Amino acid sequence: MILSFYLSLTAFAAFGQLPVLSADALDVSKTAKRATDFAFDLFNGPTLQDKTSTKSPSELYYTTGGGVPYPQPFEAQRVAETGPLLLQDFHLIESLAHFHRERIPERVVHAKGAGAHGYFETTTDVGKNYSMADVFQRVGEKTPITMRFSTVGGEEGSADVVRDPRGFSIKLRTKKGIWDWVWNNTPVFFIRDPAKFPNFIHTQKCNPQTHLKDKDMFWDYLSSNPESLYQVMRLFSDLGTPYGFRHMNGWSGHTYRFVKEDGSWHYVKLHAVTDQGIKNHTIAEANILAGTNPDFGTQDLFEAIEAKNYPSWTVYIQALSPKAAETFKYNVLDLTKDWSYEDVPPQEIGRLHLTQNPKNYFAEIEQVAFAPGHMVEGVEPSEDPVLQSRLFAYPDAQRYRLGVNYQTIPVNCPYAPVANFQRDGRAVHDDNQGSRPNYPSSLEKLNLPKRPYNDANHTIWIGGAVRYLSTVSDIDFAWPKIFWHNLTKQDQDNFVGNVVGHLGMATSDVVKKRQTALFAKVDHTLGERIAHGINITLS
Repeated sequence: MILSFYLSLTAFAAFGQLPVLSADALDVSKTAKRATDFAFDLFNGPTLQDKTSTKSPSELYYTTGGGVPYPQPFEAQRVAETGPLLLQDFHLIESLAHFHRERIPERVVHAKGAGAHGYFETTTDVGKNYSMADVFQRVGEKTPITMRFSTVGGEEGSADVVRDPRGFSIKLRTKKGIWDWVWNNTPVFFIRDPAKFPNFIHTQKCNPQTHLKDKDMFWDYLSSNPESLYQVMRLFSDLGTPYGFRHMNGWSGHTYRFVKEDGSWHYVKLHAVTDQGIKNHTIAEANILAGTNPDFGTQDLFEAIEAKNYPSWTVYIQALSPKAAETFKYNVLDLTKDWSYEDVPPQEIGRLHLTQNPKNYFAEIEQVAFAPGHMVEGVEPSEDPVLQSRLFAYPDAQRYRLGVNYQTIPVNCPYAPVANFQRDGRAVHDDNQGSRPNYPSSLEKLNLPKRPYNDANHTIWIGGAVRYLSTVSDIDFAWPKIFWHNLTKQDQDNFVGNVVGHLGMATSDVVKKRQTALFAKVDHTLGERIAHGINITLS
């Protein structure tokens, strides 16, 4: 073909006549037509795909990712019936390449979970007595929410019935922006020093050599950091194996600040009490389910909502004035300490309802991104150091998992207008804020909202920068003692059995003795029972 074309050129050249090989020489000025006005909506495509996702397979025809009809998803192009595949087989290459990229990084913690959608209903005026947050201003108003429940330490494919704290997070789509409640099913946590968190989590995961759960790692950390003891005791009671996700409470854990229009504020903690009643598995029941139905919690939540047996939680706040906080029996910024109802009475602010299962788990639950820094006007962080560290860590984890534009993914997108200068980056899901300037322009000024309240004197700190690590004192055993003595005899027996069965599998006598000594500080008889159960002598 190339040779014959070359010979043709040679023949034309011999007669001094070369063919016209380009349109450059054509005079099209007389025939060309001017373009007419034409514009289209760039988001017709996404809108159409949203509509298509609701149709049944019988209404649709198979296509490539570009929307081109394709007759057979199983076939591949090759040389004859036994020859090699062809690189031109775009359909096959597209299918394989997408398959290789279906998984995104799983959450380092809270990887295994389930979730659903519903609403938060403001049921009282209590909230607006403490905060100017718009969500509290009208009793009866319903705010759309997404909730996600999870285990903490396990991987994405692990059982959701194992002994572990549970994540309990809520995304409120308020009229004034996103407010995320990033909670657990426990009022406290294992740490109050943020630098301990990565190291603690390492001990709850797998041994770096064996890639197995390691009881010595687990208990070595806990016994070396006694401030964890109240959370340990809750974990090894039957509260550590809740009956799915519907029958457990949720707590903010951290202390926040609620602020009014005049700038006055209170320290607050929030918690949600299940309207289904508390219900837990025994260790025997949880172990059986881990082998026979490891997704029990996920199934229980989904099927309840499908049956219109909608789960709900009543939400309360506890509030302390700054002056009362100064003389409170515990440091209000200590994540290892609870506030009792006797010391700080609860006040109802609303109710959470789950009424809608996800249509697509990945799009709506796996991609949902919670961050405690997502707050609205009238809500401020306290100086709890663990909360302060989470203000950075959580959105940073989402940028890693989902990309810098994670807040434009539909499940994370606010129901309030967004106008700022954060543009571009991987995976833009919307119109990238259009043609507006991407800097504070003096030519096209972006309005700046009025500061909602004077926060200049919310807190005043005096002192230089220091390196700080908390120390353990007798007050760290107060809540473990309260918890132990409020358990029924059956619950105490279950607790001892749960600890013996787990701590007894550690191989280090040093670790076992150190942890048992901590239990003995809570109650000497408790220490003796555990020591006897794991066959060591209590010091």
